[in-house]
Amino acid sequence: MKEKTILAIGAHIGDAELTAGALLAQCAVHGGKAVTLALTAGEKGAPVGADIEEYRRSKIREAEAFAAELGGRAIVLDYADGLLPDNDEVRFRVCDVIREVKPDIIVTHHEKSMHKDHAACHRIVVDAWFYAAIAGFQRELPRHFAGKLYFAENWEDAPEFRPQVYLDVSDGFSLWEKAIEHHWFAVHSTSFPYKEYYSHLKRLRGIEGRKGYCECFMILPEQRHVVRSLEEL
Repeated sequence: MKEKTILAIGAHIGDAELTAGALLAQCAVHGGKAVTLALTAGEKGAPVGADIEEYRRSKIREAEAFAAELGGRAIVLDYADGLLPDNDEVRFRVCDVIREVKPDIIVTHHEKSMHKDHAACHRIVVDAWFYAAIAGFQRELPRHFAGKLYFAENWEDAPEFRPQVYLDVSDGFSLWEKAIEHHWFAVHSTSFPYKEYYSHLKRLRGIEGRKGYCECFMILPEQRHVVRSLEEL
């Protein structure tokens, strides 16, 4: 099996680690490279009374610790949580990361979300994926085309999400369970049981996919087709 490079892009630290973290871990245990990119630190989710800037720094440390468990890398941009700009400045920064990391697979948010940063992140990444692939957009690094673009299953992005691709993450699940412990909110949040929810969801999707554990994704509308020969019918 060819070793893969996966770039998982979330609006906030923790988004990609929860929704696609087991896929990243699966990639890592099979010798691939796992990279996370957070467009904001997600600092507005600080516990009541906590210092926002200190919480932001702690979130970055958590992202780095998660990535280190996978032998990978965490990148965090400096946009403010809840105020992610939906413009070409951000798109070209993401484009530059794509060209640097050279992923085979990009994972990001589904287009429909209750969170404005998630919805903006989806649009930003789809455009950045295009920009990164076109040599005419001249940047410091040469073009790179990531062959697969997947949109992750997230409880905040639930409207109109339909599982279209089941990816077996059974080999990476135990590593993900260990790595996600670095994210304080995933384990200790009083507003939502993040680790518990996503652990059960991965098992449920695994049952549906006749595997141990799966993560589910959507794909672009133009990619939603099945080609079969007569012999395969």
